[in-house]
Amino acid sequence: MNYRTLGQTGFKVSDVSLGTWQLGGKWGAPFDQADAEATLAAAYEKGVNFFDTADGYQDGASEKVVGAFVKQHPDVHYTTKIGRKEVPLSLDHFDPAHLRRYVDESLQNMGVEALDLVLLHCPPMQTYYQPEMFWTLDQLKQAGKIKNYGVSVERVEEAIKALDYDIAAVEIIFNMFRLRPAELFFDLAKQHNVGILARVPLASGLLTGKLTQDTQFAPTDQRANNRHGELFDKGETFSGVDYATGVDAANELKTRLGTDNLAALALRYILMYDAVSAVIPGASNPGQIERNTIASDLPALTPAQMALVQDVYNQRIKKPVHYLW
Repeated sequence: MNYRTLGQTGFKVSDVSLGTWQLGGKWGAPFDQADAEATLAAAYEKGVNFFDTADGYQDGASEKVVGAFVKQHPDVHYTTKIGRKEVPLSLDHFDPAHLRRYVDESLQNMGVEALDLVLLHCPPMQTYYQPEMFWTLDQLKQAGKIKNYGVSVERVEEAIKALDYDIAAVEIIFNMFRLRPAELFFDLAKQHNVGILARVPLASGLLTGKLTQDTQFAPTDQRANNRHGELFDKGETFSGVDYATGVDAANELKTRLGTDNLAALALRYILMYDAVSAVIPGASNPGQIERNTIASDLPALTPAQMALVQDVYNQRIKKPVHYLW
């Protein structure tokens, strides 16, 4: 496992870390605490020392199990996201009163005195023009309740606007099917010493190369019921790529890259960008940890391989995905 500095936090984090949205409950299945604990332990055994959670994941169960784990392992760092656990989503959920309450509830869930890193959980674009949202986080930092803060975003424009504030990190969708962040935002983030966490790195499973045109998803699986943004931003599901198009593009990548393990290569591709502090693939059981963590030690992609990925993106994905997020 290799490690990188997470922006202004100064944390040395595993470049392949762990997103815990699926933790203990794969794609909408009921939460299983034993599986969750085993998954965290397996990740730690492989050198993972950074976990990403949120107050809304499994109604707080993810925060609780991650909090218990980090208390047992002081060398582990984490981020939790706040602002989206109440529905329907409202701008009010990012006002000072809500943010203070959410931080207090996350502190209680995780059983810690101060949160390592708090990310606003995909706030609407309008909120970036309400500086009191960030001033509240400054006050919570001064009060010792949070150590660092940042944002998780849907769009590049939101990430760029967030750089106006004293953020430590941005979490953004970036993968072989979502390349726009690398055009401008990555360089700006480096200039501001802001860490980048690459989320949805496998495009909801498309970039594992294991999904087919006949794959069926359970009714509780967001890949079945959020294809067009019925539940939340459609860019979250399959990175906004049309499913059939994504399957064909993944198969082309496997063929042209000459690999049966597209997932690991897709994660290694993201790590080719030095602006990225860590990639945060999810895992719902220990067996998926090995698939993810081997990416850290794979050799660098060659210029020809990087160009090949760009070519597949340009030919199959770019229009219209590139211009939406």
